[in-house]
Amino acid sequence: MLLVGVKESGGWLMSRWNLTYRVGWEHICKVVHSVYEFYSQPEVLTDNRLAVIDKKEDILKLDERGSMTIRGMSSIIKVPIMITFHNQANTVDVNVAKATSEFSEADYQRFNVSLCQNMNSIELAMYR
Repeated sequence: MLLVGVKESGGWLMSRWNLTYRVGWEHICKVVHSVYEFYSQPEVLTDNRLAVIDKKEDILKLDERGSMTIRGMSSIIKVPIMITFHNQANTVDVNVAKATSEFSEADYQRFNVSLCQNMNSIELAMYR
């Protein structure tokens, strides 16, 4: 994934990433299903509406929408994060809480180093 840009807004770093290819709903469901276990108290939204998820397999059965978001405390980067995937597009929006020194400012290079490997792993999970 390629970081397009990052900016500060309130207590968050808001970023946009480009996927290598446009992805459809099946890929989005697959990746959210894959990363679900790496969040504490995760929430999944479709078109900004909270989806009812009793078990992670429910994610694979969600009706197709324009976007899907997963949010919660990441056990990987140790801060609250919200990732929004857009259906039939190659863009991903990522908001990270400015909760640690690693994520304290919107510095492109520093943010890219902190998050790029994680975002690349997420993209690869779409194709498993």
